[in-house]
Amino acid sequence: MDWLLRHLWEAWLGLAIVLGVAEMFSLDLILGMLAIGALVGMVLAIADVNVGLQVLGAAGASIAMLALVRPSMVKRLHSGPELMLGHDKLVGTQGIVTSEMSGLTTGRIKIGGEDWSARPYDETMTIPAGETVEVLAIKGATAFVYPVARLES
Repeated sequence: MDWLLRHLWEAWLGLAIVLGVAEMFSLDLILGMLAIGALVGMVLAIADVNVGLQVLGAAGASIAMLALVRPSMVKRLHSGPELMLGHDKLVGTQGIVTSEMSGLTTGRIKIGGEDWSARPYDETMTIPAGETVEVLAIKGATAFVYPVARLES
């Protein structure tokens, strides 16, 4: 017991290392926060603070990390880019009109090498063949498109 009291900072460091390695296997960010608390205990042991205060400091730091830091880290790690599947991934892309369309007639467009039936998003519009359009929505198998503005030279 006397050896442990003389080498308490090494015990805290060993605990921090064990918790850090265990965190690598669990990946839930709880053991990592406890490891940081153990590092605070180690710093207090190096400063030759009473053992009871070392335990309180380590526990306080661990609780603070779990309550304040972990939630934002978990949120950031679990959020990612929204996965677009199916025809939703075509919304916002551009295509070329292959057959004229208007509010009354369905035309055809080529998007990413695929041929789609299309209608103008604005029903009062007529879009001629060869025009570049942007897909604003897809309902069923029909793309609703709007012409892309061109710079006249």
